[in-house]
Amino acid sequence: MQDVAQFIASSRCTAGVDEAGRGPLAGPVVAAAVILCPQGIAGLADSKVLSAARRAGLEAMIRKTCGFAIGIASVEEIDAINILQATMLAMTRAVEGLGQLPDAVLVDGNRLPKWRHRAQAIIRGDALHACISAASILAKEERDRMMRAAARDCPQYGWERNKGYGTAEHLAALRSYGPTPLHRKSFAPVAQALLI
Repeated sequence: MQDVAQFIASSRCTAGVDEAGRGPLAGPVVAAAVILCPQGIAGLADSKVLSAARRAGLEAMIRKTCGFAIGIASVEEIDAINILQATMLAMTRAVEGLGQLPDAVLVDGNRLPKWRHRAQAIIRGDALHACISAASILAKEERDRMMRAAARDCPQYGWERNKGYGTAEHLAALRSYGPTPLHRKSFAPVAQALLI
């Protein structure tokens, strides 16, 4: 595999890609692709280590100054093709949605979608490369907004707090009220709740 620094240096236009929502029991998986503005953005980091306020401020800057696109794979797609393939689909949709197609893509993680782009997967890439950090921030903020909106229709699950992850609160509500259309039926706790 080509050295990442050489890979980036040999590219005129590099996009970073990351996802949010592989692990939750409910909601879609969301990916973002970002082509950073030439001057960059100060303070970018893995979205998981940023405060909510800092993440929101960085998201606004990224949306204002960078090329970006969001890709989503639905709950129905997750259940039909599995979460890994749905994640790859969301990433592909994000890259294909960019206004300009990059000639190189850096993807957080250890797997790449089967696509036509020159790409490298980088473990912990969201902490190492600014363009992936930016994608991490956009994906998380977009998905969190979706889950807060869904919580207004299904308040008993606490999605505004747990974002669909299998917290004790969410699991208790799942047992008491059963799954909603936003729950991933292919995930074991949801499948078990369907049998109750």
